[in-house]
Amino acid sequence: MKYKDYYEILGVSRDADASAIKSAYRKLARKYHPDVNKTKEAEEKFKDINEAYEVLSDKAKRQRYDSLGSNWQGGADYTPPPGFENFSFNFNQGGPQSFDFGGSGFSDFFSSLFGDMMGNMNSQRTGQTYGGFDFTGNSASSGTRRSSRAKSEDLDITKNLNVTAKEIFDGKPISVTFNEMEKCTQCHGGYCPNCGGTGIVSHPRTVKVKLPKGVTEGKKVRLKGEGKTDNYGNKGDLYLVVHFKDSEYEFDGDNLIKEVEITPPEAVLGCSKEITTLHGKINIKIPAGVSSGQSLRLKQMGLPKTSGYGDLNAKIKIVIPKNMSKEVIDLYKEILKLSK
Repeated sequence: MKYKDYYEILGVSRDADASAIKSAYRKLARKYHPDVNKTKEAEEKFKDINEAYEVLSDKAKRQRYDSLGSNWQGGADYTPPPGFENFSFNFNQGGPQSFDFGGSGFSDFFSSLFGDMMGNMNSQRTGQTYGGFDFTGNSASSGTRRSSRAKSEDLDITKNLNVTAKEIFDGKPISVTFNEMEKCTQCHGGYCPNCGGTGIVSHPRTVKVKLPKGVTEGKKVRLKGEGKTDNYGNKGDLYLVVHFKDSEYEFDGDNLIKEVEITPPEAVLGCSKEITTLHGKINIKIPAGVSSGQSLRLKQMGLPKTSGYGDLNAKIKIVIPKNMSKEVIDLYKEILKLSK
């Protein structure tokens, strides 16, 4: 996800006081309010302005945000703090403090930092105003209200799924484990040993997914009913976004690329090499005079397709042996002289 510079969004310095922040917010809110500015860019800008004010006008949120440091730049790739990555916030435990984390209108960046501080925000956000505007971008007098029943998409969860070439080739169900966070039900004031005073508890959850043949990078695999559950028993879906991660192979659709290392003499004279593939060990013949970076195509030795298999491209890499003896180095010197 991308880091959001809330100070830059409001156009204030990092040491700005509450009065300056509020003044900057009101000025920008009037400029980009949907009733005044009808452009799509203004709508997105207005959301960012409200989110920035939500953080910087709240002492606790601002302190947590500032703890990230001042070396970030807006739009830079950002990884959530330890303990917040891959969390699914689901606070629907019933009672007056229950709420659903989805549908709050906040960005993923905001959610990764302040998910545990959003108690009952959805139900309280309706009608709450800042400088004459509510958080959703409507004028305070519009009377807009959200339904108490969460939209189905608000219950969906999206996770990244990193898979190797072997996992795709084997075609067996893959176990995916992630953490879910829920409101602590054992807090009764003071320090809570169950949640450590954070107000939330996490527990691991494991699901199994079988990838379809011909799955591609970035493909979303849907697991129906494996998302969050609201107070009404409605269930969302779990979406797993497939990413290819493998230290041995590069991916090119259904084709694979694998480096094969050879020495300079082997490159000059040609050789036979045994390599390990997803289909087993095979011997390949490397022709004389091959150059580093050239590829030898091995048909039907790649990933499974809807019908058949892709190819495996053996990419030649010429490697200079380490710790060569004096005799070998002298031979190379003679070769260099002869090649001039």
